[in-house]
Amino acid sequence: MWQDAVDLRDFYASPIGAVARRTLRTHLRGLWPDLNGMAVMGLGFATPYLGAFPEASRTIAAMPAAQGVLHWPADDASLTFLSNEAELPLPDLSVDRVLLVHAVECAEQLRPMMREIWRVMTGSGRLIIVAPNRRGIWARLDRTPFGYGEPYSPNQLVRLLRDAMFTPIQTQGALYMPPSKSRMVMSSARAWENIGKRWFSAVGGVIVVEASKQIYAATPRIQTAQARSYSAVPNS
Repeated sequence: MWQDAVDLRDFYASPIGAVARRTLRTHLRGLWPDLNGMAVMGLGFATPYLGAFPEASRTIAAMPAAQGVLHWPADDASLTFLSNEAELPLPDLSVDRVLLVHAVECAEQLRPMMREIWRVMTGSGRLIIVAPNRRGIWARLDRTPFGYGEPYSPNQLVRLLRDAMFTPIQTQGALYMPPSKSRMVMSSARAWENIGKRWFSAVGGVIVVEASKQIYAATPRIQTAQARSYSAVPNS
Protein backbone atom coordinates (compact mmCIF):
# COMPACT_ATOMS: atom_id res chain seq x y z
CA MET A 1 0.00 0.00 0.00
CA TRP A 2 1.32 3.43 -0.96
CA GLN A 3 2.05 5.93 1.79
CA ASP A 4 0.42 9.34 1.75
CA ALA A 5 2.50 12.05 0.08
CA VAL A 6 1.77 14.52 2.88
CA ASP A 7 3.15 12.12 5.50
CA LEU A 8 6.28 11.59 3.41
CA ARG A 9 6.73 15.34 2.99
CA ASP A 10 6.38 15.88 6.74
CA PHE A 11 8.99 13.20 7.47
CA TYR A 12 11.58 14.85 5.23
CA ALA A 13 10.80 18.22 6.83
CA SER A 14 11.74 16.78 10.24
CA PRO A 15 15.33 16.68 11.60
CA ILE A 16 15.67 12.91 11.19
CA GLY A 17 14.23 13.11 7.67
CA ALA A 18 16.77 15.80 6.76
CA VAL A 19 19.60 13.56 8.00
CA ALA A 20 18.26 10.61 6.00
CA ARG A 21 18.03 12.80 2.89
CA ARG A 22 21.60 14.09 3.22
CA THR A 23 22.96 10.61 3.88
CA LEU A 24 21.23 8.96 0.94
CA ARG A 25 22.04 11.83 -1.40
CA THR A 26 25.73 11.19 -0.72
CA HIS A 27 25.32 7.54 -1.72
CA LEU A 28 23.31 8.39 -4.83
CA ARG A 29 25.78 11.02 -5.94
CA GLY A 30 28.58 8.49 -5.56
CA LEU A 31 26.79 6.12 -7.91
CA TRP A 32 25.82 8.80 -10.44
CA PRO A 33 28.52 11.50 -10.22
CA ASP A 34 27.68 13.19 -13.52
CA LEU A 35 24.27 13.20 -15.23
CA ASN A 36 25.01 16.13 -17.49
CA GLY A 37 22.57 16.23 -20.41
CA MET A 38 20.52 13.28 -19.18
CA ALA A 39 16.79 12.92 -18.52
CA VAL A 40 16.07 11.73 -14.97
CA MET A 41 12.79 10.41 -13.58
CA GLY A 42 11.95 9.69 -9.95
CA LEU A 43 9.16 7.26 -9.10
CA GLY A 44 7.46 6.85 -5.73
CA PHE A 45 8.51 9.74 -3.50
CA ALA A 46 11.91 10.59 -4.93
CA THR A 47 11.72 14.39 -4.87
CA PRO A 48 13.90 14.78 -1.72
CA TYR A 49 16.72 13.16 -3.71
CA LEU A 50 16.30 14.45 -7.26
CA GLY A 51 17.89 17.76 -6.27
CA ALA A 52 21.20 15.90 -6.01
CA PHE A 53 21.45 16.01 -9.82
CA PRO A 54 21.17 19.68 -10.82
CA GLU A 55 23.16 19.13 -14.03
CA ALA A 56 20.52 16.82 -15.55
CA SER A 57 18.89 18.27 -18.66
CA ARG A 58 15.40 17.24 -17.54
CA THR A 59 14.12 16.03 -14.17
CA ILE A 60 10.59 14.81 -13.51
CA ALA A 61 8.90 12.98 -10.64
CA ALA A 62 6.09 10.46 -11.11
CA MET A 63 3.90 10.03 -8.05
CA PRO A 64 1.46 7.10 -7.95
CA ALA A 65 -2.21 8.00 -7.82
CA ALA A 66 -2.75 6.09 -4.57
CA GLN A 67 0.01 8.12 -2.91
CA GLY A 68 -1.05 11.57 -4.10
CA VAL A 69 1.00 14.30 -5.70
CA LEU A 70 2.71 17.40 -4.29
CA HIS A 71 4.21 20.40 -6.01
CA TRP A 72 7.98 20.16 -6.57
CA PRO A 73 10.26 22.08 -6.61
CA ALA A 74 8.77 24.59 -4.20
CA ASP A 75 10.25 27.68 -5.86
CA ASP A 76 9.64 26.86 -9.52
CA ALA A 77 7.15 25.36 -11.95
CA SER A 78 6.06 21.90 -10.85
CA LEU A 79 7.93 18.91 -12.29
CA THR A 80 5.71 16.28 -10.70
CA PHE A 81 2.81 14.39 -12.22
CA LEU A 82 0.24 11.88 -11.01
CA SER A 83 0.43 8.49 -12.68
CA ASN A 84 -0.78 4.93 -12.56
CA GLU A 85 2.24 2.95 -11.40
CA ALA A 86 1.85 0.50 -14.31
CA GLU A 87 1.03 3.09 -17.00
CA LEU A 88 3.58 5.89 -17.14
CA PRO A 89 2.51 8.66 -19.56
CA LEU A 90 5.92 8.80 -21.22
CA PRO A 91 7.20 7.73 -24.65
CA ASP A 92 9.36 4.66 -25.16
CA LEU A 93 13.10 5.17 -24.63
CA SER A 94 12.65 8.67 -23.19
CA VAL A 95 14.46 8.50 -19.82
CA ASP A 96 18.18 7.95 -19.13
CA ARG A 97 18.09 7.45 -15.37
CA VAL A 98 15.30 6.26 -13.04
CA LEU A 99 15.36 6.58 -9.26
CA LEU A 100 12.89 4.56 -7.17
CA VAL A 101 12.46 5.64 -3.53
CA HIS A 102 9.49 4.60 -1.36
CA ALA A 103 8.34 2.64 -4.39
CA VAL A 104 9.05 -1.08 -4.64
CA GLU A 105 8.11 -1.76 -1.02
CA CYS A 106 4.71 -0.08 -1.52
CA ALA A 107 3.79 -0.93 -5.13
CA GLU A 108 0.52 -2.77 -5.65
CA GLN A 109 1.49 -3.78 -9.21
CA LEU A 110 5.21 -4.33 -8.78
CA ARG A 111 6.08 -6.41 -11.83
CA PRO A 112 3.97 -4.33 -14.26
CA MET A 113 5.59 -1.21 -12.78
CA MET A 114 9.07 -2.59 -13.37
CA ARG A 115 8.25 -3.54 -16.94
CA GLU A 116 6.85 -0.07 -17.55
CA ILE A 117 10.09 1.45 -16.25
CA TRP A 118 11.98 -0.83 -18.66
CA ARG A 119 9.85 0.50 -21.52
CA VAL A 120 10.53 4.19 -20.91
CA MET A 121 14.28 3.78 -20.29
CA THR A 122 16.81 4.31 -23.06
CA GLY A 123 19.00 1.44 -24.20
CA SER A 124 21.88 2.66 -22.04
CA GLY A 125 19.61 3.58 -19.13
CA ARG A 126 20.41 2.99 -15.48
CA LEU A 127 18.11 2.43 -12.52
CA ILE A 128 18.60 2.82 -8.76
CA ILE A 129 16.29 1.25 -6.22
CA VAL A 130 16.35 2.41 -2.60
CA ALA A 131 14.38 -0.05 -0.46
CA PRO A 132 14.12 -0.88 3.27
CA ASN A 133 16.58 -3.57 4.35
CA ARG A 134 14.86 -6.62 5.82
CA ARG A 135 17.72 -7.01 8.30
CA GLY A 136 17.94 -3.33 9.28
CA ILE A 137 16.49 -1.47 12.25
CA TRP A 138 14.69 1.12 10.11
CA ALA A 139 12.38 -1.54 8.62
CA ARG A 140 11.35 -2.73 12.09
CA LEU A 141 10.06 0.61 13.38
CA ASP A 142 7.18 2.59 11.89
CA ARG A 143 8.43 5.98 13.08
CA THR A 144 9.87 6.58 9.59
CA PRO A 145 8.53 5.78 6.08
CA PHE A 146 11.15 3.03 5.76
CA GLY A 147 9.20 1.04 8.35
CA TYR A 148 6.20 0.61 6.04
CA GLY A 149 5.61 -1.75 3.16
CA GLU A 150 7.57 -4.88 2.28
CA PRO A 151 11.28 -4.81 3.22
CA TYR A 152 13.79 -6.61 1.01
CA SER A 153 17.03 -8.50 1.19
CA PRO A 154 19.75 -7.81 -1.40
CA ASN A 155 19.07 -11.16 -3.07
CA GLN A 156 15.36 -10.40 -3.37
CA LEU A 157 16.07 -7.08 -5.10
CA VAL A 158 18.55 -8.71 -7.46
CA ARG A 159 15.96 -11.36 -8.34
CA LEU A 160 13.29 -8.70 -8.87
CA LEU A 161 15.56 -6.78 -11.24
CA ARG A 162 16.57 -9.83 -13.24
CA ASP A 163 12.96 -10.93 -13.61
CA ALA A 164 12.13 -7.46 -14.97
CA MET A 165 14.99 -7.60 -17.53
CA PHE A 166 17.55 -5.49 -15.68
CA THR A 167 21.16 -6.39 -14.93
CA PRO A 168 22.23 -5.57 -11.35
CA ILE A 169 25.54 -3.68 -11.30
CA GLN A 170 26.25 -3.00 -7.65
CA THR A 171 24.56 -3.22 -4.27
CA GLN A 172 25.37 -1.30 -1.11
CA GLY A 173 23.88 -0.57 2.28
CA ALA A 174 23.07 2.86 3.70
CA LEU A 175 21.46 4.54 6.74
CA TYR A 176 23.44 2.83 9.50
CA MET A 177 22.41 5.48 12.01
CA PRO A 178 19.61 4.28 14.33
CA PRO A 179 16.25 5.93 13.51
CA SER A 180 16.46 8.05 16.65
CA LYS A 181 15.43 11.65 17.20
CA SER A 182 18.35 12.16 19.57
CA ARG A 183 20.41 15.17 18.50
CA MET A 184 23.60 13.38 19.47
CA VAL A 185 22.76 10.40 17.26
CA MET A 186 21.75 12.56 14.31
CA SER A 187 24.83 14.77 14.59
CA SER A 188 27.04 11.68 14.36
CA ALA A 189 25.30 10.29 11.27
CA ARG A 190 28.46 10.45 9.15
CA ALA A 191 30.43 8.46 11.73
CA TRP A 192 27.65 5.85 11.89
CA GLU A 193 27.77 5.59 8.11
CA ASN A 194 31.53 5.09 7.99
CA ILE A 195 31.51 2.48 10.74
CA GLY A 196 28.50 0.68 9.30
CA LYS A 197 29.93 0.40 5.79
CA ARG A 198 33.16 -1.04 7.17
CA TRP A 199 31.94 -3.40 9.88
CA PHE A 200 28.16 -3.91 9.59
CA SER A 201 27.46 -3.68 5.87
CA ALA A 202 24.58 -6.18 5.97
CA VAL A 203 22.41 -4.29 8.47
CA GLY A 204 22.01 -0.82 6.97
CA GLY A 205 18.59 0.74 7.14
CA VAL A 206 18.16 0.58 3.37
CA ILE A 207 19.58 -1.27 0.39
CA VAL A 208 20.70 0.72 -2.65
CA VAL A 209 20.92 -1.25 -5.90
CA GLU A 210 22.01 0.08 -9.29
CA ALA A 211 21.06 -1.81 -12.46
CA SER A 212 21.21 -1.40 -16.23
CA LYS A 213 18.62 -2.25 -18.84
CA GLN A 214 18.91 -5.59 -20.62
CA ILE A 215 18.30 -5.06 -24.31
CA TYR A 216 19.05 -8.60 -25.42
CA ALA A 217 16.48 -10.01 -22.98
CA ALA A 218 13.53 -8.48 -24.81
CA THR A 219 11.49 -11.10 -26.64
CA PRO A 220 8.43 -10.69 -28.83
CA ARG A 221 5.10 -11.49 -27.29
CA ILE A 222 4.01 -15.01 -28.23
CA GLN A 223 0.50 -15.36 -29.50
CA THR A 224 -0.89 -18.32 -27.62
CA ALA A 225 -4.08 -18.75 -29.56
CA GLN A 226 -4.52 -18.50 -33.32
CA ALA A 227 -7.62 -17.02 -34.79
CA ARG A 228 -9.83 -19.54 -36.53
CA SER A 229 -11.86 -18.86 -39.65
CA TYR A 230 -15.24 -20.40 -40.29
CA SER A 231 -17.29 -20.74 -43.46
CA ALA A 232 -20.98 -21.16 -43.66
CA VAL A 233 -22.23 -24.70 -44.38
CA PRO A 234 -25.55 -24.91 -46.21
CA ASN A 235 -28.28 -26.93 -44.56
CA SER A 236 -28.90 -30.31 -46.16
